[in-house]
Amino acid sequence: VFEEEGLRNFAKRINKLLGTDSPVNYSCEPKIDGIAVSLFYEDGELKQASTRGDGRTGEDITHNILGINSIPKFITVQKTKTQLEVRGEIFLSKFDFKEINNKAKKEGQKLFVNPRNTAAGTIRQLDPERAAKVPLQMFCYGVGVKNGISLPENLGEIFDELKKLGFPINKDIKTASGIENCVNYCLELYSRRDLLDYEIDGAVIKVDSLTNQSKIGENIKAPRWAIAYK
Repeated sequence: VFEEEGLRNFAKRINKLLGTDSPVNYSCEPKIDGIAVSLFYEDGELKQASTRGDGRTGEDITHNILGINSIPKFITVQKTKTQLEVRGEIFLSKFDFKEINNKAKKEGQKLFVNPRNTAAGTIRQLDPERAAKVPLQMFCYGVGVKNGISLPENLGEIFDELKKLGFPINKDIKTASGIENCVNYCLELYSRRDLLDYEIDGAVIKVDSLTNQSKIGENIKAPRWAIAYK
């Protein structure tokens, strides 16, 4: 949606689908302008990383993800035979993008167009040593498969747990009660957009409760429990 009223209409649909007039809790997150990735851990070890692709099949980028220092290669799990999929967005900060282009300019090389294209090209780089020279970062925005691992039933607390496990979590993520607080979040985020050290192309508002997400469900293209405000 592109207007505040679109967020309010979204909330009306959510309340109707949940059969409640009470304010719903939402997770409010910056929509990072980067590359969506999935990290798959078995028994606490990072086994595979892939791009989102078409939602079912993506590119294997494990060799390059291993070179990103902020992504844990091992996490502490209490049991064996565990599986955890962590989803996030790979990006290049504005500062690092500027530094890369300054270096390229000094060396007489071609300048990069924008941080997103630079991150996308790097993460698909066949040579992991070359990819590791670009200071890519990641922020987590959710989980997928989880077997043998206990996690909270709402996104806000899941982010807290992921942070304890060593995953990078965006400090600009907030939990809000009711859609008006989400509207205020979006307006406040946009008011300081130029001050952020990463590019955004909007904000994402998600129903915070995983139980309610399951009740609401998805359509062919996207989940009904989330919306992007641009």
